Parts: sequence; C-alpha cells; structure tokens
Amino acid sequence: MPNFCPRCFWLKLKLNNKLPYQIFPGIFSSIDSYTKQIVHGHFDCNSCFPQWLDGLGELAGYREPPHYSKFKIVDETSGVTLWGTPDGVFMKSDGSYVIVDYKTAKYTGTQDKLMPMYQVQLNAYAMIGEMCGIVKPVSDLALIYMEPVTHRDAAIDVSNYRDGGFAMEFTANIHRIELNTSVIPGLLAKTREIYELSQAPSSRDGCKECLLLDAMVDVVNRSGILEFRELADE
Repeated sequence: MPNFCPRCFWLKLKLNNKLPYQIFPGIFSSIDSYTKQIVHGHFDCNSCFPQWLDGLGELAGYREPPHYSKFKIVDETSGVTLWGTPDGVFMKSDGSYVIVDYKTAKYTGTQDKLMPMYQVQLNAYAMIGEMCGIVKPVSDLALIYMEPVTHRDAAIDVSNYRDGGFAMEFTANIHRIELNTSVIPGLLAKTREIYELSQAPSSRDGCKECLLLDAMVDVVNRSGILEFRELADE
C-alpha cells in the first residue's frame, strides 16, 4: 500500500490484528456471504451461473471455498503461515480455476485506494491453492464489485417496497486482477522482518493512525490511568 506504515503493521502483528480502535462492520460480510449463496443457488437450480458473471469466461461449475484451516501454506524461507478463505472458486471448462472476491462497494475501476491490497489478497489465494493442490491450476483472478443501486428512481420504485422494509438492488462489476504470485514471497519476508523487531519501528511520516495512537497514549498518561494499572499489576 502507498500509505504503508511499519509501526502500525508491527502493532497489528504483535496484537494478532486485534486492535481496540478498529472494527470492521459485519454487514459487509453478511452481504458477501449472501452474494455467494445467490451465485451458488442459481447454479444449483439452473445449471448455469447468473448472466452478470459472463465476463469471467465459460464456467463449468463451482467448488465450495476451502476453510482457512485447510487452505494454508507455510513459506519455507520466512516461516510465515499464509492462510485465508476466498469468496468464490469457479471451475472453467478447460479444467482451470477462477478465484474471486466479492466487494460491496461503488465500482471506480482502478481508482479504488485499496486495490494494491486486493491484488495481493487474490494472488495469495492463488499461491495457496496451487501449493496445496486444492485449487489447481489457477488461470484467473477477479474482484466482483456489488454496487448498491441507490439513486432516487430506485428509492421511489414501488416494487422495492415491502411490508416489513424495502429491497435494494445491486449491480455487478467484474474487475480482473493480474495473476502474479511472485510478489508474495517478498512480502512474507518483509512481514517476518518487521515481526522480529523487539521494538516498534518508526512510523511513516504523517501516518494518521500513529498520530491518533500517540494522542491516545498522551491522554492516558495525563489521566493517570497508566499509573493506576502499574499499581494494580504490582
């Protein structure tokens, strides 16, 4: 990421990514899960995929994404365990696989500021699948943006009204990702390097997260909470 901060990353690694001030809204996971059920259900009932997946090529079927407990590898050089669970795994007519990730967001093409992270995420899935032999060979990677339809015409459309609430449409946009797993080993090596540091490295200049964290520490110090905790520990 362009705004990568070694200090923030070190803290996330040491805290097992359980930061007290960052919470990912669960609604997005729910929508992604529902999207997967829509796609799989359509194939199960009709023996074909929804038309909006035509951009992925000729698909012959799908396989249930492997659980992360089985979909993992250990990088021999860095010793880092790499694991995850892709949102979708589709089989193409030539026997290869397409790995996809659903994103509930407005589609902006390459302007998505998180695109570098998504590129690595999907290539990591491809690398795991190939090395595990569970999803092999991988021939394609793609992001599928499910963009909410929220313009006024949709809002006043009576067909979207329900007695207990309302319905919201989503428009699918497929964004292909270059298959290039060679970028992963270097990132794993960097992860190991940062993790092994005994003290937090310097933050990136202007890192907003670090500035907020420093402000939190300052407030805690001035309020005497740290002194109280030290006495309690004793």
